[in-house]
Amino acid sequence: MFVLGIDPGLSRCGYGIVTRRGGSLAAAAGGVISTEPTMALPERLRTLSDELRALVAEYQPEAVVVERVFFQVNARTAMATAQAAGVALVAAAESGCEVAQYTSNEVKQALVGYGSATKEQVQRMVASVLGLHEPPHPPDVADALALAACHLTSQPLRRAVAAAGEKP
Repeated sequence: MFVLGIDPGLSRCGYGIVTRRGGSLAAAAGGVISTEPTMALPERLRTLSDELRALVAEYQPEAVVVERVFFQVNARTAMATAQAAGVALVAAAESGCEVAQYTSNEVKQALVGYGSATKEQVQRMVASVLGLHEPPHPPDVADALALAACHLTSQPLRRAVAAAGEKP
């Protein structure tokens, strides 16, 4: 099972592909989609959309997980992040696969055990969970891999809760 995690951003959008192999998780790919701040906003969003659609077509994930924009102090940054997240959600929805969202605090809680974990703590835990020799860089990639890993590790519990709700 492949899961594509997306850490949305307009200048830098991190992505990470995680797969479950037996009882363990492994990173299959990761990187950053970049757009130039000098480009017009519609062109930046189109570039991001084209790249995300290409990733979905190439890896054919069973699920796409996009970080939910929960809170940011800088309204301008929040708006750009929300626009990038919207593009990612559309690319995922068009593919027909499962689409999920988690806040960064939910991911940190699931992987590190502490919702206020630092970027460095998340990077180290992602490396540990995915069996990487060193923490993934830049942090955008680590965050995207963390989103995908969070989804895969929480999936059995979510399915059990859903099944329990269906029983009379």
